[in-house]
Amino acid sequence: MFNDYKILKRGEKGYGLMIESDAGVINPSDIRNKPFLYEMDKIGSGRAIMVEPLILFVVLQKYGVENRNGRIYPEHILKREATNYQQLIDSRGAIGESDHPESSVISNSRVSHEIKKIWWEGHTLVGELEIIMSPGFINQGIISCEGDQIANMLRKGIRVGVSSRGVGSLEEIAGKLLVQDDFEIICWDIVTSPSTPGSYMFNSKEEARPFMESEIKGKDLLIDKLNKFLL
Repeated sequence: MFNDYKILKRGEKGYGLMIESDAGVINPSDIRNKPFLYEMDKIGSGRAIMVEPLILFVVLQKYGVENRNGRIYPEHILKREATNYQQLIDSRGAIGESDHPESSVISNSRVSHEIKKIWWEGHTLVGELEIIMSPGFINQGIISCEGDQIANMLRKGIRVGVSSRGVGSLEEIAGKLLVQDDFEIICWDIVTSPSTPGSYMFNSKEEARPFMESEIKGKDLLIDKLNKFLL
């Protein structure tokens, strides 16, 4: 089990909690199950509505790309952690919170979603995420949990994001902050301002395709240079 760690700020090296505040954006217009917005507009009309589940397609993270926090996740580290995270998905433990807490522990009271699937599309880790809504919100629009709040924001057309939380160390190599081999992913949270470039939620893979590889172009020489330090 994780303990509480020092939070590593932008440009800071060492060991601690890495909160990435720019993974991606959930665009209400890109929600996979389109009936959701339509049905949510009927709240208060006296009609009971059941629109579960609310499933979103999401770009989670990329390897070899410098994010807004100035960090680069090497391929072998991010792929290893994705494999480890799959075990949480299989056991129905792949949950996350609304907003990034300054802690390495996931709070049950703030759980807002569950990640159902993850897979690789080139350099990009993508997946499916389900917003956890209460029966009161589904049937009457009563907000009583974090997932309800997120769903209501999406209903109102507000864009929110997805961002990773993990612990590990950072070293400066070739002028860049590189995530080290002791990194462990904790979860992906829903935030108001996400950190991996182009990490959005979409209605389909086709809509996401331009965002998956666009940030990789022109960076091959840098990645080759950095990878020499990892051999």
